[in-house]
Amino acid sequence: MKSIVIAMSMALAGTAPLSPAHAQPATSSSPASAYNVDTTDIGTLLDDAAAKAVVDKHLPGFSANAQIDMARGMTLKAVQQYAPDMVTDKALAAIQLDLAKLPTPK
Repeated sequence: MKSIVIAMSMALAGTAPLSPAHAQPATSSSPASAYNVDTTDIGTLLDDAAAKAVVDKHLPGFSANAQIDMARGMTLKAVQQYAPDMVTDKALAAIQLDLAKLPTPK
C-alpha cells in the first residue's frame, strides 16, 4: 500500500508517465470489455461495484487505501509504473479477464 501512496504522490507532483512508445498493453489478447486496465480510469472502476470487486479480488486492499482518491484519474496500467511489485502484468491480465466477464454498464 505504501507503493500506491508514493505513486499517487508522484502523479500529483507532475511526474510524467511513460510514453506510449515504452508502454506495453498488458491485455492485447484479452477479450473486449466496457472496462480496460489500459484506458479506464480507476475512479470509473471503483464507482461500479462489480468492477471494484474485481480490482479488490486481484489487488487486495487497493480500493480501501486512504489516499485512493488521488489516483481516481489514473488507469491501473499507469499506476503500475509506481507500484510494479503490486500491480503486476499478471494481476492486470487477470483483472482484464474478469472485467471482460462483466455486463456492459448502462
